[in-house]
This record gives sequence, C-alpha cells and structure tokens, in this order.
Amino acid sequence: MRVAEEFRAAFGREPEGVWHAPGRVNLIGEHTDYNGGFVLPFAVPWGVACAAARRDDDVVRLLSLQDGSARVHEIAALDEAEGWTRYAAGVFWALRRAGHAVGGADLVIDGDVPRGAGLSSSAALEVSVALALDESHGLGLGRMHLALLAQKAENDFVGMPCGIMDQAASALGREGHALFMDCRSLASRAVPLDLAAEGFEILIIDTGVHHELADGQYARRRRDCENAAKRLGVEALRDVTDLAGALAVLEGDERRRTQHVVTENHRVEAVIGLLRAGALREIGALLNASHLSLRDQYEVSCAELDVAVEAAVRGGARGARMTGGGFGGSAIALVATDRLDAVRHEVARAYEARGWGAPRFLPAVPSPGARRLA
Repeated sequence: MRVAEEFRAAFGREPEGVWHAPGRVNLIGEHTDYNGGFVLPFAVPWGVACAAARRDDDVVRLLSLQDGSARVHEIAALDEAEGWTRYAAGVFWALRRAGHAVGGADLVIDGDVPRGAGLSSSAALEVSVALALDESHGLGLGRMHLALLAQKAENDFVGMPCGIMDQAASALGREGHALFMDCRSLASRAVPLDLAAEGFEILIIDTGVHHELADGQYARRRRDCENAAKRLGVEALRDVTDLAGALAVLEGDERRRTQHVVTENHRVEAVIGLLRAGALREIGALLNASHLSLRDQYEVSCAELDVAVEAAVRGGARGARMTGGGFGGSAIALVATDRLDAVRHEVARAYEARGWGAPRFLPAVPSPGARRLA
C-alpha cells in the first residue's frame, strides 16, 4: 500500500494503521444542512487514506503525497498550520477541545478525490484523520461523534461555516445506499440505491471550473438564512410551515433563500418516497426542480453548471442538477445506461461550442464510508 510505504520512508518506522474516508456526492438536499433540514448524500469511491502512528510529544508531522513538494510539515503548535495542513491540525484541535487526550502523531495522507470537482475532499481528509486518531488512541467514539468533531474543525479552526452533511456522509456512508439525514436531530438511515439493478447510473459531470465569486458567498448565504429565520421568528428555516405566509413577510435575498430551503426539504422527502416505492426513474423531475431553485432562488449556480444540466437533459438524462456548494464543481445526472454515451456527447458538444475545456465524466457509485484498511 503506497501510503504505508511512504510513511516508512518518511518517518523510518511502521504506521500503526491505515484508515480511509471517502468523499461524497449529494443526490438532493443542497444548502439545507445548516438550516436544520434534510439531505440525501452518498459516499463515492474516491477518498483520502491516512497512515498514522502516535508520538510521545505534541508535535504533528504531516506529509501529503499530493502536495507536490514531498515535504514533511512539522507543527509544534496547531495554530502554526497553514494551507491544507489546517484541516488535519483542526481535527487534533477539536479532539483536544472536547477533552480527549490526543498527543502528537506522524501522518501520511494520500488522496484520489478528483480535485476541484466539489466532492468534499476536505471532509474526507478530516474524517480519515479523526478515525485514525480515534482508533489509535482507543477513544471509542461513534461515527456521528467523529463527523461532528470533523465539522467543528472545519467551522472553528479552518473557518469554513459548513453544515454537517459532508462529514456525516463520509463517516456513515454505506455501499449501495444513500444516507437520509435530519441535520437537526442527527437521526439518519441508509436508503437503498441500487442503480445498476434499475438500469441507471448517476453520472458526475465535473465542469473543471471554480469561480472566485464563491469566496465569501457561502457565508453570505448562511447569513441570509439566519436573518430570514429571525425575521420569521423560527429557530431555522426548516421550521417554516407556511411558505406563502413567509414569502409575504420577506423580500429580496432573504425571500429567495427561504423559498429554496423550504421547497428543497420537501423535494428530499419526495425523493425518499419515490425510492421506497421503487420509482427511481421518477426522481428526475425533482433533480431538475432542485437545480432551477439553486440557480434562481439560492443563486449558487454558474454558466458551466447550467449548460451541463441543460445538455444532459437534452441528451436523454431523466434529470440533472448541480451538486455541492456551487459556483463551479460538478453536476450530477440520472441516466439510463443505454443513454450514457448520448448524454456525454451532448454535454461535451455544448462545452466545445462555447470554447470551454472538455468536462470530465465520472460514475457516482454509492460506496462504503470511513473504515480501517490495514
């Protein structure tokens, strides 16, 4: 295993183990997690492996095989961490803040999550490190507890105000299933998603773009939602039961954000109902509606995502939507296996006609969550 071999070469000793956590793709339920709502993600085949061994001091030494510099980052004080190392250092910080006696460690990180595709490599990194520290120190923490600690690391140490969905999907994912989660109660259950048996595939369309417009926009959307909830006198937008009445009170951005969150929660529940009824092919219309809402009400799409979605549907997809935070990254399309080539061709043709770089197509297979490999 490459990550273990590189650990031996870098640190001159054996790792205590190798742990892996996957990235995720979200079938539906976008920007609802930090509003206390519902989500339906699943783990993907790509993720982050972490070879780890404890140290007798508080020093953290980190090496990423994707860093490019092949340099070991030695961190004597967690606040000194910079760049990608802050995601790993934040996990140490969160565990210590929670009262767990976690000392220093040597870590080698190896990831294969496609870069820039919006498949949450950061959550995969955090959860793999959290699981490695949990098991190597015998802490016995549950998977949801680890997901919450990983989220705290990203929120309070890295400074990204994400919800719980990404870390939970990475920690709790199950092969052949999506994860239906109530982000307020943290109750979750695995929902069978046997795409092949139904003759379908969820195709990831990686636009390959990231717009700098997204910098700070995620936090702004979250503030819009919090302000709207205060104006409506509810704890979170998940609690809005009279959408028409709420929209009559609100205006501008707060009105649009509320409309998206409330209707998106209903779409998640509707998709769950269709999947339980064995009507996978019928969820396409809900994927389409989700994208239009994200584009027009939440305003987190971009031209490349819109073209990918429109071309996929034109090519024969049952439905398509952007997935992830937005402003770039990936879209997903529900496609019958006999239409895959036609969908890929139509999307590629649409990009070429606009002079854009070719998109990348990846199969989104519901895969296992975080686990020990060796």
